[in-house]
Amino acid sequence: MSGVSTVTTPDSTAAPVRAWLPTMVALAAIWGCSFLFISVGVRELPPLYLALGRVIAGSVVLLAILALKREALPRDPRLWAHSFVVGAIGSAIPWTLFGYGEERIPSLLAGIWNGITPLVVLPIAVLIFRTEKFSAQRGAGLLIGFVGMLVVLGAWQVNAGADLLGQGLCMLAAVFYGLAIPYQKRFLAGTTLSGTALSTSLLLCATVQLAVVAPLVTGQAPPAPWSLSAKAVLSVLALGALGSGLAFVLNMRNIRLIGASRSSMVTYLMPIFSIVVGVLVLHEHITWYQPVGGLVVLLGVAVSQGVLGNFRRKIPVEAPAT
Repeated sequence: MSGVSTVTTPDSTAAPVRAWLPTMVALAAIWGCSFLFISVGVRELPPLYLALGRVIAGSVVLLAILALKREALPRDPRLWAHSFVVGAIGSAIPWTLFGYGEERIPSLLAGIWNGITPLVVLPIAVLIFRTEKFSAQRGAGLLIGFVGMLVVLGAWQVNAGADLLGQGLCMLAAVFYGLAIPYQKRFLAGTTLSGTALSTSLLLCATVQLAVVAPLVTGQAPPAPWSLSAKAVLSVLALGALGSGLAFVLNMRNIRLIGASRSSMVTYLMPIFSIVVGVLVLHEHITWYQPVGGLVVLLGVAVSQGVLGNFRRKIPVEAPAT
């Protein structure tokens, strides 16, 4: 998942379901399938160069959108400084970590680990950035989510090996997402810039960072595009143009229609798509406890965000038939 908006909008229930649900499903499909594209890409590209190709493609798409909308990039140096930080912890680092993780574990398992992001956001927002308040309900949600994480890991097994390392890298990627979201809310929320302009600046900063770091870490120049297979090239383009370009536009549309809180429910749908495409397209195997643990994690997320209570309050109670 990427492109968390910092534009603060009130939650709204006025928009009919048919106006936003298809967009949410499309968004979940794009972000859920991103783990498939990462798995294909790392077969031929070092994870750092895969992430670099992704941010370049995403930057091109968003720059084109800015040009069509006749909007400008930020001019305030402070915004660029904060964009540089978020570009690293919200894009460059986690996308690279998911790449290294998927060299070791199936894409569907990486998609499950992405679902813990909201659980990571809460304690960081409460303890570090002071943008959220803690409650007993949220504490219960965190506890449930932690149990789910142990189930996904198969904590009762002692010989996880490379699988455990790969899962740890994907978990760390989700932690960086958890840092980026409250950081954005603390330092970038309320800006007069459009979400498109701000997200473009984040991707441009991530592009500069990866362009410098990738050759130093890998010790090699980026591979020529024509030396890659069509599958690898298309995977990079899909990750950037769809996952970091079109997906952001869809996400912004839903935020404007139903608000940021309800839009975040896309988190519950993403693992479904990552599991389905992993099994059907890549023929990956999954053990019983991984999806079960993922469901427990999502239950913890729902409890911590008060989704279940809100859902019950919104269901009208009909009088019994007489």
